[in-house]
Amino acid sequence: MTSQQKTGAAGEAAAAAYLQQQGLTIVARNFRVRGGELDLICKEKNVIVFIEVRLRNHMGYGGAAASINVSKQRRVILAAQHWLTQNHLHDAPCRFDCVLIDNGQLEWIRDAFTTD
Repeated sequence: MTSQQKTGAAGEAAAAAYLQQQGLTIVARNFRVRGGELDLICKEKNVIVFIEVRLRNHMGYGGAAASINVSKQRRVILAAQHWLTQNHLHDAPCRFDCVLIDNGQLEWIRDAFTTD
């Protein structure tokens, strides 16, 4: 594992721990399909929550939020559609959240983007 992968894994672990403290249940991690990936899949009450975790240690490229552009959102949505299909949850309520970690500061953004 490269140092960048280790840093990413640590960021995802920190995000998962934080979300669990907030009452979410972790359902899956690092779900991959051709064309997309989901960092964390959680459940909050009856809602499936797809979490994109972004970590930046410097603001040289605009920080963590700036890295979740429309193209990245499409890839997350594609992976979510695959996951919902594989788990026979086509009509389940769901949302897309982001956990941003900039210079060690964690921020959870609910409903960060939609499928529209």
